[in-house]
Amino acid sequence: MNNKPFQGLKVVELASVLAGPAVGMFFAELGAEVIKVENPKTGGDITRQWKSSSEKSVDSSAYYASVNWGKTILFLDFTNEKDRNQLTEIIKTADLLLMNFKAGDAEKYALDFPHLSAQFPKLICGYISGYGENDPRPAFDLVMQAETGFMSMNGTPESGPLKMPVAIIDIMAAHQLKEGLLTALYLREKTGKGNCVRVSLFDSAIASLANQASNFLVTGIVPQMAGSLHPNIAPYGETFLCGDGKYMVLAIGTEKQFARFCIATGRPELINDVRFSTNQVRVSNRMEIPELFASFFNKRTASDAAELLRQSEIPFAIIQSVEAALTAPAAEHLILGYQTVKTAIFRLAY
Repeated sequence: MNNKPFQGLKVVELASVLAGPAVGMFFAELGAEVIKVENPKTGGDITRQWKSSSEKSVDSSAYYASVNWGKTILFLDFTNEKDRNQLTEIIKTADLLLMNFKAGDAEKYALDFPHLSAQFPKLICGYISGYGENDPRPAFDLVMQAETGFMSMNGTPESGPLKMPVAIIDIMAAHQLKEGLLTALYLREKTGKGNCVRVSLFDSAIASLANQASNFLVTGIVPQMAGSLHPNIAPYGETFLCGDGKYMVLAIGTEKQFARFCIATGRPELINDVRFSTNQVRVSNRMEIPELFASFFNKRTASDAAELLRQSEIPFAIIQSVEAALTAPAAEHLILGYQTVKTAIFRLAY
C-alpha cells in the first residue's frame, strides 16, 4: 500500500518469541510506530539466539528477523524504577499495548488492564497467554500442536504423529489477536474508550481445528493421520510421482473438475464409475485412485503433466522446495522488498 493506514498509530510491544511480535510487525508494516521493549537481563527476546547451524555472521537470528522488521528496539528492566517510569511515559501516548507475560507478571508490574485503563482510558491492550490468564503453565507451539489434536492428524500411519514445519499455532493466535485489536480500534472510534483483548494459544488452536472439529462433532468419528489427504474431498491431496522424480498434488473439488481430469488423463470411463461418480463415494473409495492414475504421471515429466492439466483447468501443483518457492517470479517483489531492509533489522536490534 502506498498509503499506510496505521500511520500515526503507536504500538508498544512487550512480547517475545513469535505470536506477539508477529502482531507488532503487522502494524509496523502498515505504517504504525512500533516500539519493542526487551529485557536486557535475559539478552532480549529469546529468539535472538535461535540460530541455525549455518548462521555465522549475524548478531540476531533469522528467526528473530522474521517477525521484528520495522520496529524501534528498547532494552528496559522492569525491576528498575527508572526504566519502569520510562516505560510508563511511552505507554502514555500509545494506542496499543501487546503483552505475553506468564500468569501474574502483568499484575506484578502494574501492567494489567484494570490498572492501565484507569490511567489511560483510551489504551487498547492485547494479551497472549498459553492456556488462559490464570493458568501459569508455559506454552510452546509444539506442545500446543500435540495437545490440541493437530499432531494426531498430521503424518501417516507409517510416519506416526508429526508437527507442522512452522509454528502454526503461534501464527493463528497472532491472526486472531489482530482481529480482536482491529475490532477494538473500530469500537474506540465509536465510543472513545479503550478495551482489552485476550487470546490464548490453546483457545486459538481449538478454534482453528475448523472443519476437522465439525466433522468430529457431527459424526463422532475421530480424525486420523492421512498425510496430505483431505477428509471431505477426493482426489484432494493425492500425490503422484512423475517420470522425472518430481511430485504433483491434486486439489480437485468439483464434479466438473474430476470429469475433466479423467478425460485429460485418458480415463474417461471413470467419470460414471459408481466408485467415483460423486465426491462422497470418491472419498469412500479414494485408496483406489492413485493406482488408476499413476501411469499418466509416471510416463511424463512434471512439466509435461502440468501442461496437460493446466489446459484442462484442473487444480494441481508441482511440489516445490522452499528455495524454489522463494525464487519463483511471483515471489520476487516480496523477496526484493525484504532484502533491502533485512540488514536494518539487525542494526535496529542493538
